[in-house]
Amino acid sequence: MSTNLKLYIIGGCLLFQWSTHAQSSYQLGLLPVLNINKTLVNDIKLNFKTESRQIFYQEEDVGWQYDRIDFSFILSKKTGLNNSIAGGYLLRVKDGSIISRTIQQITFNRKYAAFRLAHRFSSDQTFEKSEETTFRLRYRIANQLPLNGQTVDSKEFYLKISNEYLHSFQGKEYGLEIRLVLILGYEFTDNNKLEFGVDNRFDSFIDNKLRTRSWFNIAWYIAV
Repeated sequence: MSTNLKLYIIGGCLLFQWSTHAQSSYQLGLLPVLNINKTLVNDIKLNFKTESRQIFYQEEDVGWQYDRIDFSFILSKKTGLNNSIAGGYLLRVKDGSIISRTIQQITFNRKYAAFRLAHRFSSDQTFEKSEETTFRLRYRIANQLPLNGQTVDSKEFYLKISNEYLHSFQGKEYGLEIRLVLILGYEFTDNNKLEFGVDNRFDSFIDNKLRTRSWFNIAWYIAV
C-alpha cells in the first residue's frame, strides 16, 4: 500500500472519530458532472464543466431538493512536461441568484511506476450581491491507480483517491473544509471516460459543530 493511500485512510479515520464526538449535521445528495476538454494551440486547453446538486437528506428531512447548478470555463497551459497553470470563471445559479467566481490554479503531476500523483494549488474569489467577497485558498492531492497493469488503458477500470483542504475568508470570518473523495473510473477510449463514487466534505470545525456532506458523484469526461 502506497504512503499516500495510508495517509488518506488515517485522515478518514481521524475525521470519523471527530464526527462521533462533535455536534454534527449531515447532508446527502447527488452531484452529476459533465466535463468537456478541448485542446487549442501551444499547449493551451479549454475546459468546460457543468455541475449540479440535488439534496436527498438533510437534518432528518428526507426528500428531493434542487440546490444549485454551476457552469465553469477554465483555460490551462502546460509549463513543463507534467505541470500547468490555469485560470477561469464560474457562474452559479442558486435560489434565483447569480453568483460569480474567478479561479487561479497551478498543478504538478508526477508519474510513478504504478500510479499517478497530482498536486493542485488554487485560489478563488466569490462575488455575490449583498455579501462580502469570499476568498479561498485550496490544496488538493489526488492519486490515480490503474486496476489492471501499470497504466490506465482503454476499456479498463481505475481508482482515484483525493484529499483537499479549503481555507475560506469572508470579512472577519474564517472557515476550513476538508474533502475526501473515492472514485471508480472506467476509460472507454482516450477521449471518453466515466467516473462514479463518493465525495465527502467536512467543515465547521472551529465552533465544534461538524457539518458533513456526502455527494454521490457521477462524472462524464469527454475530450474533443
